[in-house]
Amino acid sequence: MNIIIIGCGEVGETLTRELFEEGNDITVVDLSAERVKSITEKLDVMGVVGNGATHTTLIEAGVEKSDLLISVTESDELNLLCCMIAKKNSNCQVIARVRNPQYSTEADYLKDELGLAMVINPEYAVAEEISRVLRFPAAMQIETFAKGRVELLKFKLDGDNVLAGTSVKDMVTKLRCNVLVCTVERGDDVFIPKGNFVFSADDIVSVIASPKSAADFFKKMGYKGHSVKDAIVLGAGSTTHYLASLLKNSGISLKVIDRDVQKCEELGEAHSELTVINGDETDQELLLEEGITRTDAFVVLTQNDEENILLSLFSKNSGDAKVITKIDRTEYSDIIKHLNLDTPIYPKNITADMIARYVRSAKNARGSNVENMYNFIKGKAEATEFTVKSGSLITDIPLAEMKLKKDVLIAAILRGGAVIIPRGQDTIKVGDSVVVVSKLLGLHDISEIQG
Repeated sequence: MNIIIIGCGEVGETLTRELFEEGNDITVVDLSAERVKSITEKLDVMGVVGNGATHTTLIEAGVEKSDLLISVTESDELNLLCCMIAKKNSNCQVIARVRNPQYSTEADYLKDELGLAMVINPEYAVAEEISRVLRFPAAMQIETFAKGRVELLKFKLDGDNVLAGTSVKDMVTKLRCNVLVCTVERGDDVFIPKGNFVFSADDIVSVIASPKSAADFFKKMGYKGHSVKDAIVLGAGSTTHYLASLLKNSGISLKVIDRDVQKCEELGEAHSELTVINGDETDQELLLEEGITRTDAFVVLTQNDEENILLSLFSKNSGDAKVITKIDRTEYSDIIKHLNLDTPIYPKNITADMIARYVRSAKNARGSNVENMYNFIKGKAEATEFTVKSGSLITDIPLAEMKLKKDVLIAAILRGGAVIIPRGQDTIKVGDSVVVVSKLLGLHDISEIQG
């Protein structure tokens, strides 16, 4: 696809890299010549210096021949204006990043009235991920498929875990749970394990199951399967606004700390059920006074990555809270995985995945549509949900007879309201939703899993 990306900040650069690596032709636009130069020197993409909300700049960027325009500048209003002008001058699809909570209730209206293909709200997406983890703190990460009927859950094996030293095959016999092991991360290596694979302490394991089966699985392993009761949140920004709304009737109480008086007042006025404290989030004495050693969860959402990391490590050393850490700079990911943080969350990766999912769906697939896609082990493994269409090349073949490429796993089949954790004699039918876990990145059609 021919894609224009307006805004060459960190989100724009992350998007450019991911969509370029999937074989798309990219043109980036920004007012800063330095930012445009930085991206075009790293990647084989075109660059235009100018205001993406002007007709002249968009024509220079090739909007008339583009398939998609994505506006991810720091201004919501500018993003919407760029999309409106692009729609007036071309037939391309448009996507806008819109972050302000005041616009969140208007997303459907904006989409319909302005002809947007998608409205991206990274802060809301981050809040959704945090809320899922707070409801199921045994997991490091939870991704959902088929409108919540299937979950992919990532967790770390403690040294005394019942699975340590057990093979995948023996796990099924021992725990008698209807789950499927998708991946195992061990150091820098990622495995899609077969039955004889043996788990070790400190492995990071991903399983796929229905919510009920997942809860049963974690219960049998001795992990907490219920929601946390309370959480301390550092930072009173947009993500916290969304998180408070999502958890309003969950029974989870939030205590929010922020040094910005205005943010505290706005959050308190919007969410009277919260305890909001105006204070320095980095003050260790304040955190101890407010119960960091007793809280069930500690969520760090300040604007400073270094502060977030250090505060998370302080919490890990102070109590047994579930620690969730927002990290904006994706280049820290290799370092973070060695720091033993519970759940690091990367907003820019979430945004890039949402848009990459749309791009894959928009391409002409032969026998399926991409419905969901999560690059859940960044750059190493993806989970993709396909809807199987008539004409697909993989229907009505027993899975045991299907010749799959290496490091590809059919993880779940959804048929009607039923969740099927697949075995060798199961088959895929037209109309099924199928979740595929793979170390092959960039799958656009389910037929690509065949060898």
